[in-house]
Amino acid sequence: MCGATTGGVSLDGVDVTKETVIQGVVHRADAPLAGAYVRLLDSGGEFTAEVPTSTTGQFRFFAAPGTWKLRTLAPGAQPVDRAVVADTGVTEVDVHVP
Repeated sequence: MCGATTGGVSLDGVDVTKETVIQGVVHRADAPLAGAYVRLLDSGGEFTAEVPTSTTGQFRFFAAPGTWKLRTLAPGAQPVDRAVVADTGVTEVDVHVP
C-alpha cells in the first residue's frame, strides 16, 4: 500500500521510468474516503488485485501498461467503475463515490 505524505503519495524509491503506477484518491462528498476497497480488473474484467484506501483515501497499484478497470467498493454505495489506460510512469485517478 502507499504511504501518504503532505502533497500526495510519496514516490520515493519508485523508478517511474520503468514502472507503471496507477494511483489516486477515493472521495465521498468532496472528502477523502478511508476504508473503501479498490479492485484492479484487467481488460477482460478479471480480478487482478485489491487494496484498501488509506486514512487519506489513497490507493496505488503497480501494473503492466495497458487498459484496466478500477472498481471501487465503499460502504453504503453501489460499486463505481472507472476505465484507465496506463503507460509507464504514473497515472493519477480520482474516484468519486456517491
